[in-house]
Amino acid sequence: MNDAAALQKENDLLREQLAAEKVKSGERIAARDAQISALHEQIKHLLSKRFGTSSEKSSPDQMGLFNEVEECLVDEALISESETTVVKSHTRKSKPRITLPDNLPREDIIHDLPEEEKVCPHDGSELKNIGSDDHEQLEIIPAKIKVIRHKRLKYACPCCDNHIVTASKPKQPIEKSIASPSLLSYIATQKYADALPLYRQSEMFKRIGIKLDRTNMANWMVKCGERVQPLINLLIDHLHSQPCLHVDETTLQVLDEPGKAAQSKSYMWVMTNTGHQPACVFHYADTRSQQVPLNLLSQDNAAIMVDGYEGYQRACTEYGITRIGCWAHARRKFKDAQALQKKGKTGKADQALAYIQKLYVIEKKIKGEPPDKRYQIRQSDALPILEKLKTWMEKSLVTVPPQTAIGKALVYLNNQWGRLVGYVDDGRYPIDNNAAERSIRPFTIGRKNWMFSKSQAGAKASANLYSLIETAKANELNVYDYLVQVFRELPNAQSVEQVEALLPWNTSL
Repeated sequence: MNDAAALQKENDLLREQLAAEKVKSGERIAARDAQISALHEQIKHLLSKRFGTSSEKSSPDQMGLFNEVEECLVDEALISESETTVVKSHTRKSKPRITLPDNLPREDIIHDLPEEEKVCPHDGSELKNIGSDDHEQLEIIPAKIKVIRHKRLKYACPCCDNHIVTASKPKQPIEKSIASPSLLSYIATQKYADALPLYRQSEMFKRIGIKLDRTNMANWMVKCGERVQPLINLLIDHLHSQPCLHVDETTLQVLDEPGKAAQSKSYMWVMTNTGHQPACVFHYADTRSQQVPLNLLSQDNAAIMVDGYEGYQRACTEYGITRIGCWAHARRKFKDAQALQKKGKTGKADQALAYIQKLYVIEKKIKGEPPDKRYQIRQSDALPILEKLKTWMEKSLVTVPPQTAIGKALVYLNNQWGRLVGYVDDGRYPIDNNAAERSIRPFTIGRKNWMFSKSQAGAKASANLYSLIETAKANELNVYDYLVQVFRELPNAQSVEQVEALLPWNTSL
């Protein structure tokens, strides 16, 4: 009996071990399947990023969840209203025509009939002019160049040889250089506004008979960037006085950085505001650490709109700055998850995007309204949507694996929730950080062409010149004309008031 009991006990122990092993095996298989599924999602996501559409517009199916209809906003600059052509089976819209602005100078070329054709073939009467059939073409005149010679007249006393006087001339942006304010503006505009690298500009100058070495042009841009520093300081002071500041950063490669490999990453940070007197300031830093926001921000800043990067938090804590989360970043993560869904099926990503889209519909309706009215409408209309979204999010978090794309989107939404809902607390706050992303986009486009900065001085100069150009664009100024004025007048400015007169919203351009 003792042997039978021992065998039974051993048998039970083996059964328990086998059951435990099956559980562990099942857990390993489940973990492996989850990992495989996550890897499949990553591959699909990368393929979608590489070959799919980059638009973040909502699909009609997604909007159908709330039966909302949105109008598309189209930039109609230089484009006339499209015409509608009715065809038997359907209605078709013709391509919009390009119209030429009325303020362009016009030169008439008269095409007249020969004298012998100005007689009626029926009765021989002389034909009378009743108008013209006009056709306009846009003609381009290539850049013209000339040399400005500064002649400083000299005077001497005819009675003695002891008194000789030479007339003075205005200070130049780069003394003893062949580069005039207009040439410097032309080069800077093409590089920083049009993303045209200096080596390409050098080839363009050759075609009009001028040899300009790109090294010389690079040195000119560095000196110009240093020259405009007083204006940059004023722009920074202006930004610190704004109720809310947009902040963002992107990567930059600088070849000659002390203690760093040429392949290492540096960063270009940007601060901007919207509304009255918009300004934009770029700042180069060799790091993405939390020390950079500490240096850029101050106690004067009331609130900042940023993404989920935690490097901003220390500055917000130390300076008492309100931190607002970006709904565009949250939406983007659900768009990524939506791209991985099977076609024709509606999933959780569609549900989240529909909620978020309703928030944006409200923002579109209150655009241009005063802050107090924006605040009231957000409280009455946006808050109930946010409460429903939060309830849906909390239920979904329990059922969705966190390592999946939709799971990551939900986790991000949950972690950032306190910051994301902050925009409804003040009518002056924006819903997203798109203003900063729009400001930094010209830099990222230019980076694809020139790829890197040679030195830290070049990176700092680029930051300053991008700041002036993007601020001028935000204030609807002609970039070239504005830079010509700055390069001509800033070297001769003797007071803070004279420098302030060159801020984009103070100029007479």
